[in-house]
Amino acid sequence: MTARVVFIDCNDQLRPVLDDVRREDDVAISVNQQSFSSTDLPTLLDGCAICIDDHSYMPTDIVAQCRDLRHVVFLGTGPQSYMDVEALHRLGVTVHPIKGYGDTAVAEHAVALMFAAARDVARMDRDIRGGTWRPRGGVQLKGKRLGVVGLGGIGAEVARIANGIGMEVVAWNRTLRTDPPYRLVTLEELLASSDVVSLHLALSDETRGFLDRARLSMMKGGAILINTARGALVDEAALVEALNDGHLASAGLDVFALEPLRADHPLAKLDRVTLSAHAGFRTYEASATLLRRALDITRRLVARDRSCDRG
Repeated sequence: MTARVVFIDCNDQLRPVLDDVRREDDVAISVNQQSFSSTDLPTLLDGCAICIDDHSYMPTDIVAQCRDLRHVVFLGTGPQSYMDVEALHRLGVTVHPIKGYGDTAVAEHAVALMFAAARDVARMDRDIRGGTWRPRGGVQLKGKRLGVVGLGGIGAEVARIANGIGMEVVAWNRTLRTDPPYRLVTLEELLASSDVVSLHLALSDETRGFLDRARLSMMKGGAILINTARGALVDEAALVEALNDGHLASAGLDVFALEPLRADHPLAKLDRVTLSAHAGFRTYEASATLLRRALDITRRLVARDRSCDRG
């Protein structure tokens, strides 16, 4: 019997993209567009062997109650922010992340946040909508140094775009790179000398809290921090302090330790922070690639299960 597949958290933006990329020979998928809480998962996934998850939290104790679930196809590269992958594996549930689908989309968003932070665009927008006309000064990015932390697909694309607008690019990578496209420096030098620091690390036990109070204090005075990677890479309380005391000029943030970000969160109250709603990869082009790959993974999993049944 074909495994039941549920897309647990499809939204109004993804549904038309899903309809565009689906093919007649794809497996049948039940698509849920209604809001739910984690405690609803056992009901939502009753009889389901495979679920597609677009950034919904899947607590281990709740997944343990989903007796038929065997696979989670996660729409992104960082399921660790939303579930304990190893704990789910011990339950017999395998998580399948999808990589490399939106490098350009995320890189362009990082650069957009960079420009917005450098020119105080979001604050001027809020001022004008509130009836205040106040031109604000900013900094020119041409000639400034960009420090790229993590020179993978997205980091390399950010570096390419920044180089094209006349920024000096330096980079630091956790693993040794042979023949890197940009000058590699120590992390200490990158933090101390960069006018803009852009984070592009995967989240793991080793990188959680990577940019802590000590490393934030190493950053060049008046620098801009951009994070489109994972919120948990940064000590948010220490970042708030660094912004409040003026050590950092501003920040552009697309990701947060806990999402969605509360309206009363300290970061949401700082004028010098430009916020976006974990939308770096949300372009039609990236979403189409992502969903097509998710459907292909689902097809393979179902075919494998059928083969095992016949065996």
